[in-house]
Amino acid sequence: MTLKSFEDTEAWRLAREFCKDIYKIIQYEGLKTDYRLKDQINGSSGSIMDNISDGFERRGTKSS
Repeated sequence: MTLKSFEDTEAWRLAREFCKDIYKIIQYEGLKTDYRLKDQINGSSGSIMDNISDGFERRGTKSS
């Protein structure tokens, strides 16, 4: 099986679902008003997808 896009990887699809779940969680009252924490959690969950796509674009080669 040849992957044509990072969106075809199971890891990216799972990360997307995780990100959606995190977004739902941060909407709860306790986190809703803590903007700094909410933004940090939301940003870090999104960076998982970003890191997977960056690695796919480099075809897994290490960056220097």
